[in-house]
Amino acid sequence: MVSYVASMHGDDVLRPDNAFSYPDLSLLKPKCNNMKNMFLPLLLLLTICFAACKKSADGPGETPQTEYDNAAKVRAYIRDLGFPDNAVVENAKEFIAEGDIVFPKDMEVPSGKPKTEQYYTGSLVSATNVTNIRLRIDASMTSMTSEINSAISQWNAISGCSINWTVTTGSSYDVIIVDSNLGSGVCGSGTFPSGGRAGSTIRINKAYIAGNSFAQRARTICHEMGHNVSFRHTNWSSIGESGATAVPGVGGTDASSLMNGGQCGSGATVLSTKDKQAAQVLYP
Repeated sequence: MVSYVASMHGDDVLRPDNAFSYPDLSLLKPKCNNMKNMFLPLLLLLTICFAACKKSADGPGETPQTEYDNAAKVRAYIRDLGFPDNAVVENAKEFIAEGDIVFPKDMEVPSGKPKTEQYYTGSLVSATNVTNIRLRIDASMTSMTSEINSAISQWNAISGCSINWTVTTGSSYDVIIVDSNLGSGVCGSGTFPSGGRAGSTIRINKAYIAGNSFAQRARTICHEMGHNVSFRHTNWSSIGESGATAVPGVGGTDASSLMNGGQCGSGATVLSTKDKQAAQVLYP
């Protein structure tokens, strides 16, 4: 810093020998080192904290909030259908009601309350889509192609009904049938319709039903196809399932219904008269 001093005559003059002050900078080193030692841990702490916060905010594998929101809507929809909480099992991707009725967590939830005057979900396949339900047979199920074709023939043979299944090998399909280990006691599962489309998946516990007769294996597939087009279990009351009411004009119990639940390996192997009547009412 430049220093000025006043002369005896009042004039400001710069004295070269006093013009600059040169402090000994070496005396500041200890202080600088001390400050450095103080700030380094603080800087390190802030860096770690910032990294941790960023990881928390951007960490991979987090489920978007919208997925949780839709799962909650699907769960509420299942309750609206009359399934009690103790009849529903949840996994990472879906809810399973009554052992074989599947509700994906990302499904489109029908608007409004479900219809309750019929024993179906309240969400039907649209009139356009039901006339050509394209079924793709996964490679894991090709060994049961004959059973699948038998099941298709039963639904397509209902007179006065617009349900029509076709097998496709292309990449565009409405329903896929796959082999799946569903555990002991479960023969298969099927998803209900959503957004005017047939339920998208049929899972068959192939190893579990392998010892059943051809007719019973075909029956399992035909039963799950019924869920794909909105059918509930006909015998819901006698097997302790949640409430359901009959299709108008097709009321009462039906021991011969292929849509009776809890009869894997022992149930009716053909659609009953009432099964067909219900299909005619729902899909004229």
